[in-house]
Amino acid sequence: MIFKEKIKVKYSEMDYKLALKPSSLLNFLQDFASENAESLGFGYSYITRKNLGWFLLKYHMEFIDYPAGVYDLTLKTEPRGCNKLFAYRDFWLYKDEKLLGKAASVWSLVDMNTKSLVPVQKALNNKYMPLFEKKDDDMEFIKIKPFSKTDISKTFEVRYEDIDVNSHANNGNYIIWALEPLDFKFRSTHKIKILDIIFKKEAKFGTSIISQIQFSNSFKTSHLIKDFDSGEDLCLMEIIWEKA
Repeated sequence: MIFKEKIKVKYSEMDYKLALKPSSLLNFLQDFASENAESLGFGYSYITRKNLGWFLLKYHMEFIDYPAGVYDLTLKTEPRGCNKLFAYRDFWLYKDEKLLGKAASVWSLVDMNTKSLVPVQKALNNKYMPLFEKKDDDMEFIKIKPFSKTDISKTFEVRYEDIDVNSHANNGNYIIWALEPLDFKFRSTHKIKILDIIFKKEAKFGTSIISQIQFSNSFKTSHLIKDFDSGEDLCLMEIIWEKA
């Protein structure tokens, strides 16, 4: 079943060229997923009573035309069901009837005490969370290769404002950190064509992080966000760009 929501995009959610900020996009998708899960009976109010939490693991996004100058955005989403440990959800972005982009996502259900993965269908017992069935036109999640070198980097500290209801940095912050080392000229002359994100580990308040970027070519970047002190990988991204 596909669900729809209309969004009024604010100027604060756009960059200076009126393109939708990637962090705003991630927040739109996460909020829509949360609201939809709540309406179907497996959202925040239900899972917190069971001391469980939803954790986003992966995104794969493809854009036909990255949103720019779009003040009225239509989002569609479909919860695709689950296998034993993972749940799947798809998204589509439209301007009026024009498809701008689409996204696939993978989520896990976690016991908040033990931090272990919980079998999704058994924990939810919900008709809107059937067994996942793959379709011929499903997008593929890529494996992001390890870095061979770092071309540019920048360090940050996780602020109180970055923390969400799960007591760690909100997912929208990771793409801000990932893109920040890129210079103004690159950001203002390129737009995202394909985006892959793998969330590896949560970042807590006060954590020092380093954002590293490797250029494969002028239109492909790999991104690694690490805990500066422990060296643990927190998030991996790979982006295919095109001229804006």
